[in-house]
Amino acid sequence: MDVTATFEANRAHLRGVAYRMLGSLSEADDALQEAWLRLARADTREVANLGGWLTTVVARICLDMLRSRASRRELGLDASVPEQRAASDPEREAMLADSVGLALLVVLDALEPAERLAFVLHDLFGVAFDEIATIVGRTPAAARQLASRARRRVQGSPIAGDAELAGQRAVIERFLAALRAGDVEALIAVLDPELVATGDGGAGAGGEVRGARAWAQGAIKYARGAAAARLAFVDGAVGLVIAPRGKLFRALRFTLAGDRVASVEVIADPARLAALDIRLVEVNPQQAG
Repeated sequence: MDVTATFEANRAHLRGVAYRMLGSLSEADDALQEAWLRLARADTREVANLGGWLTTVVARICLDMLRSRASRRELGLDASVPEQRAASDPEREAMLADSVGLALLVVLDALEPAERLAFVLHDLFGVAFDEIATIVGRTPAAARQLASRARRRVQGSPIAGDAELAGQRAVIERFLAALRAGDVEALIAVLDPELVATGDGGAGAGGEVRGARAWAQGAIKYARGAAAARLAFVDGAVGLVIAPRGKLFRALRFTLAGDRVASVEVIADPARLAALDIRLVEVNPQQAG
């Protein structure tokens, strides 16, 4: 059996598994490199399905990488996008992210590692729960439950496109446009004069600020992360997420008073981020041009 040829024949599939698990092409390539090293050291003469064996190895490696990741670094309106290791091929990474779907990557990033693995392997690649169970160290029934929980998070609950949500979206789009333009007066115009802005303390984003002008001036000054912000449904209401390449670092929830923002809540604590129900708002193709 030519293990090199088998590995190369399965490379695209293995990278697809790793990318959906890790959300980063460079990390996916690291996982593939580790899988190749393990293959080179292993005695695979008795392995009937080397492609399946490699999928399991890559999944285990990715699971270990997810579990050992450091806490999410700071990112938001008062911080620049955290440094991320450059991908070996940035253009290809962008294409891959588009093909997978940024919205899916954002939701996957909010799952627990075992849930993410069960969903990716079973729902996206058709791996049996018996095999998944051996990877996560649980019973097949428990593996099925992991995938089921993840599926509910990924699918979410239907969100009606009613007038209320359309109105929310219009206000938040104005909010985001003002931030991106660095226009203090335009931002103040979309804020209630008695605005209250709070942070949960995650990644240093704590405290409370009162007053539209006081908060707007600070938000504009430290709005470097606004370029990475995306409109999203956050727990069913229109909000913002900052999630470059699908890595969720911050979410903003709003309370509106008519056509103005009455309060802003900046969520940066990893545990709270993971508990949010987030779905990105797709851009209308007619508006994209």
